[in-house]
Amino acid sequence: MRHVTSETGQTNITRIASEFVTARRNATALVEYPGTMPAALAEAYAMQDAAIALTDKPIAGWKVGRINPPFEGADRLAGPIFADQTFDEGDTPRAMPVFAGGFAAAEAEFLLRIGTAPDPAKPDYTLAEATALIDRVCVGIEIASSPFGGINDHGAGVTISDFGNNNGLVIGADVSDWRDIDVNAWPVELTIDGVTTGVATAATMLDGPFGAARFLFELMAARGIALSAGQWISTGAVSGVHPVAIGAKVVAIFDNRLQVACSISAQ
Repeated sequence: MRHVTSETGQTNITRIASEFVTARRNATALVEYPGTMPAALAEAYAMQDAAIALTDKPIAGWKVGRINPPFEGADRLAGPIFADQTFDEGDTPRAMPVFAGGFAAAEAEFLLRIGTAPDPAKPDYTLAEATALIDRVCVGIEIASSPFGGINDHGAGVTISDFGNNNGLVIGADVSDWRDIDVNAWPVELTIDGVTTGVATAATMLDGPFGAARFLFELMAARGIALSAGQWISTGAVSGVHPVAIGAKVVAIFDNRLQVACSISAQ
């Protein structure tokens, strides 16, 4: 794809945001990327900002994902999680929708709730400062889905441009003693229809879940977006990003004792 020029950049940003929001609203697959792919992180986040404005829905939290290898010095990315796609786990597995003909995956993640809103003017955080703003840690499942099936095949900018490839969040049980233990050492497993797809620990994820919070606080300060107490941070796929099919049952298992589950349905 060609690079966006200064003359056409804003038109391209507006077009891509509009096409993704329309495709998500109508549950329509996109065979091709709907414009010129972003060449820089700033351009990708401008597309995300434009799409958020068009969506005009409350944001319940933010997903954080890894960029590997790093791009423009960034090793993580972020995208919004909307309130109408955020659910507490019920007594039976909730059906979580994905885009038929698009991209669909499930990820086992530690979820952090912001207890005290970060200062939007503070540009840098230590790990301890970021952790101090968290008041709750839960186990959870992020649903990664986009109308564009190739969203993860073209680099971080494309992923960022469509809400970071998020399409929902399931909030499971609390990790009640998280301040006194090392959740980075917990084995985390994801199963799909009873078959294990991966087991790993958060210790392999850069500086772990609280490092994801630090990244988000700094990124949002740079983007001029205020975070709120009560919003969630989905901190990254511990055991990997695992494709799912409609009808699948997904279970995430943390430390062989806490579980959270969902099923997969059509958007």
